[in-house]
Amino acid sequence: MGALLALTSALTYGIVDFAGGLLSRRVPHAAVTLLGQIGGLLLAAGAALLLPADAVAGTDLLWGALSGVGSATAMRFLNRGLSHGAMSVVVPVSAVTGVALSVLCGVLLLGDRPGALAWAGIAVTGPALWWVSGGGTRLGREATDGLLAGVGVAVQYVALGQADPVSGLWPVAAGRVAAVLVPGLLRLPAGPTAQALLIGAGAALGLVLYLLAAQRQMLAVAVVLASLYPALPVVLGLVVLHEHVSPRQTAGLLGAALATVLLTVG
Repeated sequence: MGALLALTSALTYGIVDFAGGLLSRRVPHAAVTLLGQIGGLLLAAGAALLLPADAVAGTDLLWGALSGVGSATAMRFLNRGLSHGAMSVVVPVSAVTGVALSVLCGVLLLGDRPGALAWAGIAVTGPALWWVSGGGTRLGREATDGLLAGVGVAVQYVALGQADPVSGLWPVAAGRVAAVLVPGLLRLPAGPTAQALLIGAGAALGLVLYLLAAQRQMLAVAVVLASLYPALPVVLGLVVLHEHVSPRQTAGLLGAALATVLLTVG
């Protein structure tokens, strides 16, 4: 059941990233980010009220708030990257970075013990990211945004995974509050409100599904399965938007996929 929830989270995030990327190319990415966080707050609060918690401790809300800071960081840089860069570069870079950092945090801080295949996946991550970003001596702007978004993804996943399951969905709601209040997101630029709110609600739904998955299995496994989401926006970017990918970037995308599989089974 946990694996199914994590994979459903991945599908939800894939749809959200593609829709958010398209919207960020038409309107200011800051508007998409902030309105999205507000939409996520509305959905998360409603879900938390519908699914009562057994007990909610202050530490659970603090973990949720820290997760929200990671979410806001991830969405800000992801939307900025998608507003000017190829989905087939920005999304995989953010996802693989988030997975690798989450697994490392699980090992170094939480006592997780991945197998040899997972370590092989971590080793593949570096070269894969380098190739996806173009293989130059300096990271391009879109790859840099992807890396920064990946750091936010790791903070989001690891922090939320520390909340006690008895707290229900309130840590997610606390995270949405923090995401709205993060410095730099307080100004509300003009933009199509309804679309951005729906995209944000979808992102919150993906996070709710991830939290339910993380409560049922090892954090590293939940993170990796949920992070399979790049497949959908990458394919849609290539097929629908006709994005160009160089042979070196193709090798990097294959390496990123291999890294994710190794981390999953390891």
